[in-house]
Amino acid sequence: MTSRPTAAPAAEPAAEAAAPGIGTRTLVFALVREDGSVDAGELYAVAGALGMTDQQVRLCLKRLVAEGRFTQEGRGRKALLHATADATGAIAPDVEYVRHAYRQDRGLAPWDGTWHLFAFAIPETARHARDTLRDTLLHLGAAPLQGGLYVSANAIGDIVEAHTRHLGVLPSLTRLTSRDLRVGDEAAPARLAALLWPLQQIADRHEALAALAAARLARVSGPDRLTGTERLTYAIELAAAFTTAMEPDPLLPPELLPQPWAGTRARALAAQCWEALAAEADQAPGRLRLFRLYDGALTPTPATAPPHPPHAAPDPM
Repeated sequence: MTSRPTAAPAAEPAAEAAAPGIGTRTLVFALVREDGSVDAGELYAVAGALGMTDQQVRLCLKRLVAEGRFTQEGRGRKALLHATADATGAIAPDVEYVRHAYRQDRGLAPWDGTWHLFAFAIPETARHARDTLRDTLLHLGAAPLQGGLYVSANAIGDIVEAHTRHLGVLPSLTRLTSRDLRVGDEAAPARLAALLWPLQQIADRHEALAALAAARLARVSGPDRLTGTERLTYAIELAAAFTTAMEPDPLLPPELLPQPWAGTRARALAAQCWEALAAEADQAPGRLRLFRLYDGALTPTPATAPPHPPHAAPDPM
């Protein structure tokens, strides 16, 4: 992405677009720059723009330093934090997961008509492993068919097998594929998808992302240049909204979704807005790791990568 986008003609006013709730800890992780530092002055300014208090920020920093996630030089707004590890994933989904979504949107990952099924019967004595496997399948976008039987339209078998091996319950897992799935009398793939996955809820989350991205894009592409605090605030709001929309999205192939699909439009608007924000970020000192991560995720790649589960953001303080 190299050209600066123009504002969408139907963009909503920024004040009318609801930004997602962002935890203080997530905000700190999102402001980590490519050299691993966080400028406390920027942190307090963006936190204020997001409605957080200075006391919230101070308590959060104290905890992060105590946990060993950051070291701190100086005090207050003049402090400089240094991350001890790359915590960018705290706010952004897995890069390959996002790339797969954009490849689907571009028609570069067509569905081959194969359903991937997973069955397991794990005894009560291994309840933790059973619950973890179930949660993993749901997190990977599989849908329950009945007790202990799940289905996915994506080839997630290797990921599921790796999880069951780690949990020590691989012998309890059965994997199979089918091109002839029926639930009751229903066999049409698109109608099965509507029956098995909460498509309206998924679409609603993408509509919220689209509204925010369109509003921010109108502002970023407008005649008035953003302040540094505004640019950082918009970037973090957009990243959080993108994650909120993508985390519960099973990334069903377009062949199984109603058209036009809200996710395709939302991701297109998000990419346009991110491109505009990144263009301004390139002209500012100390680029965020978050920009580097999304730049890589939104860039088309020649090979289809299997979808991976998005990272979950840490609980807000």
